[in-house]
Amino acid sequence: SDSNPDSPPDAPPRPRVVQTPVAMDDCGMARATDLFGDRWTLLILREALYGVTRFEDLRADLGIPRAALSQRLDRMVAAGLLSRRPYREGASRTRHEYRMTDQGMEAVIVLVALMDWGDRFLRDDTPPIDVVESATGEKLSIALTTQDGRVVPLKDAKMNILRRRKT
Repeated sequence: SDSNPDSPPDAPPRPRVVQTPVAMDDCGMARATDLFGDRWTLLILREALYGVTRFEDLRADLGIPRAALSQRLDRMVAAGLLSRRPYREGASRTRHEYRMTDQGMEAVIVLVALMDWGDRFLRDDTPPIDVVESATGEKLSIALTTQDGRVVPLKDAKMNILRRRKT
């Protein structure tokens, strides 16, 4: 068994794992990364969260090629993360904006976790925004909690395998 160089010196060595206990097609994490696994998808969600919802505004703000944006938006609408809504300004043709659905809003927790991690480990300065409770202005953080709301430190959490990979 190999020891982990990031483990405390007094920690027992961890056994070598050669195969995860959960198959890729049965794993929620693997399924989510299939949808969220590219930079553009996450950045489009970020833009929608900030209120940038129109195709041309998204394209200009992200610097994304039209075809890539169109493909990602179609996929995100099909997956239920965004809804496509028509709008028309003046005599111009009908265009579409892309609004976050309830399912898309629930994915914001993933974006906030990534932002928090990036702010802690990839910055040397003060982050440009905080996520705060709207009523009190109190800063919020991502945490693992029990069903009754008690915060559990990551070091005290473990994966509880409910259904093992079929061999």
